[in-house]
Amino acid sequence: MSELITADLVDLDLSAQSKSEAARSLAGRMVAAGRVTDLDGFLADVAAREARMPTGLDGGIGIPHCRSEHVATPTLAFGRSAPGIDFGAADGPADLVFLIAAPAGADDDHLTILSSLARRLMDPEFTDALRAECDPAAAAALIRGEEAPAPAADEPAREAGTVEPFRIVAVTSCPTGIAHTYMAAESLETAARAEGVVLHVETQGSAGFQRLDPAVVAAADAVIWAHDVEVREKARFDGKPVVDTGVKAGISRPAELISEARRKAGRGEAARLSGAGEEPGPGTGGAAGASGHFGVRLRTYLMSGVSYMVPFVAAGGLLIALSFAIGGYEIASAKSVADHFDWGEAAGWAALLNQIGTAAFGFLVPVLAGYIAYGMADRPALVPGFVGGAIALTIDAGFLGGLVAGLLAGAAVTAIQRVKVHPTLRGIMPVLVIPLLASIAVGFLMFIVVGKPIASLQNALTDWLNGLSGSNAVILGVVLGLMMCFDMGGPLNKVAYAFAVGGLADPTPGSLKVMAAVMAAGMVPPLAMALATTVRRGLFTRTERENGRAAWVLGASFITEGAIPFAAADPLRVIPSAMAGGAVTGALSMAFGCTLRAPHGGVFVVPLIGEPFLYLLAIAAGTAVSTALVVVLKGARRTPESAAPAGEGSGVAVAA
Repeated sequence: MSELITADLVDLDLSAQSKSEAARSLAGRMVAAGRVTDLDGFLADVAAREARMPTGLDGGIGIPHCRSEHVATPTLAFGRSAPGIDFGAADGPADLVFLIAAPAGADDDHLTILSSLARRLMDPEFTDALRAECDPAAAAALIRGEEAPAPAADEPAREAGTVEPFRIVAVTSCPTGIAHTYMAAESLETAARAEGVVLHVETQGSAGFQRLDPAVVAAADAVIWAHDVEVREKARFDGKPVVDTGVKAGISRPAELISEARRKAGRGEAARLSGAGEEPGPGTGGAAGASGHFGVRLRTYLMSGVSYMVPFVAAGGLLIALSFAIGGYEIASAKSVADHFDWGEAAGWAALLNQIGTAAFGFLVPVLAGYIAYGMADRPALVPGFVGGAIALTIDAGFLGGLVAGLLAGAAVTAIQRVKVHPTLRGIMPVLVIPLLASIAVGFLMFIVVGKPIASLQNALTDWLNGLSGSNAVILGVVLGLMMCFDMGGPLNKVAYAFAVGGLADPTPGSLKVMAAVMAAGMVPPLAMALATTVRRGLFTRTERENGRAAWVLGASFITEGAIPFAAADPLRVIPSAMAGGAVTGALSMAFGCTLRAPHGGVFVVPLIGEPFLYLLAIAAGTAVSTALVVVLKGARRTPESAAPAGEGSGVAVAA
C-alpha cells in the first residue's frame, strides 16, 4: 500500500489567500505525484463538497475533502499558512490545511488511515508539533503516525471505592464519512476523559462500522448521536436516554452534549426506538425513530420512500430518454430484444435501452410503497409494502396508490407489533408472522376497499394534467417554482420533486410538462447566486464569491442545494429572490409547453427536452429575475461608507 502522504505533498509555507487557492495549490502537488488524474475535475468535486458544509474546524484547522473519480489513490496533502485561510470556522482562519482525496471506491485500509488522522487532529500535542516542524519529510512522518503520542486509556483512572462512573455510548456519522465522523468521535472521547465519563463511540463512516458490543450498550446510562446521516440499527439503543444532534455539535461542543446526556438520564427519559418482537435493522429507525408531531412524522415516512425511489426514476428515465433520442418515440412499441436484437442497428440499441429503462420504471411504485412502510416500521414492513405497491400497479392506482399502500403497510405492521406474544413466538414474528398478516391486511384493503377510489382519483389527476393549458398551466408552474426554491432541497422542494417524478411512472404530456417545470425552477437559485457574485462582486464576501464559482456547476447540474450557503447567510434577501425567479421559470416552462422525460441532469439532458431553446430561455429569464432582485435587495442595505468599491485583494466583506 502506498504511503498516504510524502514530503512532496507537504507545503510548510502555503502562500494561498483563499480556500480555493489553497485547494488548487495542494491538489497541484497531488497531480505532480500522479495521485490525481484531472486537476479541474477534482477541484470541482472539492468545491461541491465545500458548498454543502464549510470544512473549517475550531483550533485553526481546515480540512477540505471529497471522494472523486479523478483520484487514483487515497492521498493527503498538508499546507501551513502563516496568515491563515478562512475555511468557515467560528474561531477564525485556519493555519493548518489538510486536503484529503479519496477515490470513488476507496478501500477500507486507506479510509482507516484517514479516520485516524481526523481523530488525531483533536489532539493539541499533535497540532502543536505540526506548527513547530520545519522539515517537510518530518511533517509527513508525523502525519503518517510514525511519531504519534501514545493513546490515552479508554477509561479514566479512578481510586478504589469511588462511585461507578457515568457511562455513555455514542454514534457519529457525516455524509462523506471521512473526516467529521472521526473528529466528532475524538472530540467526544476527549471531553469524556476530562469529565471522568466512560464513553465508547461507534463511527459509522465510509469504511463501514464496527458495532458496539451489546454488553457495552446494555451497560450505558445514556446515548449520544452526533450525525448528519441516519444512524444505523437504532433499535439497539431502545429504552436509553438519547441526545440527538448534528455531527458538528459533536466536534464543537462535546461537553454540552455529555451534560445533556447526564440530565436526561437523571430525569429518567427513555427513547422508544423499536416495536415488540422487532428485529433491529439498518433502516430509518421505525416509527419511533421519527420524532415530532404527526405532520413531521408523515413527511419523514414519505421522504424515506421517495429517497429510495429516485435512483430507479433516474436510471429508468434517462435510459428511456436516451432511447427516444436514438430511435424516436416509436421505439416504445418495438419487439422484445430478447427475441430479436440487431447488433449493427441503432434501432436495436435504442430498443434495448428503452426496455431496460421500462423494466427499471416498473419498480417505482412498489419501491415507493415498500420504503414508506420501511420508514414507519423497519424491516418487517418491507414485504407488505412491496406487495401493496405491486397491487397498486395491478389496479392502475399508480403513484397515489403506492403512497397509500406504503402507509397502510407501515400502520398494519406497527399495529401487529404492539400485540403481546409468547416469548417462544418472538423469533418468528419479524420474518414470518408480521409479513404474512400485514400482507393479507394490505392486500384486502387495496383490492377490496380503497384501491378503486384511489385509481379513480389517479385517473382524474392524470386527465387534469393532460388538460392543462393557458392560465391553469402557468399557475401550476408558478406554484411548483415557488416550492422548488423556498427551501432549496428541503421538504417543500422534495414534495414538488416527488410530485413530478411520480408522474414519470406513467408518463403523459401533462406529467412531462410538470417534470420540465420542476427541474428548470430548481436550477435557478444556484445559477442566480453564481451570476450575482460575478456581476456585483462587492456585495459578497470572499467566501461567497468562491461558493458562487461552484454554484455555476451545481446549478447547471440541477443541484438546488448549491444556493444554501447564500440563503443561510442572508435568508431574507436570498430566499424571496430565488422564489421569484423560480416562479417565473416554472410559469414560462409550462407556457412554452416544454417536456422532460429525464428526472435529473440539468443542462446535460437539454437535447432530450421538448422545446429545448424555449426551455433554456425560461431558465435564463428566471435566473435574471433572481439575480436582479438579490442585487437590488443587498445593494439597498449598503451604508454610504460601504458604497465605495472594495479592494479585490482585501478580503473585507461589504455590508449586505
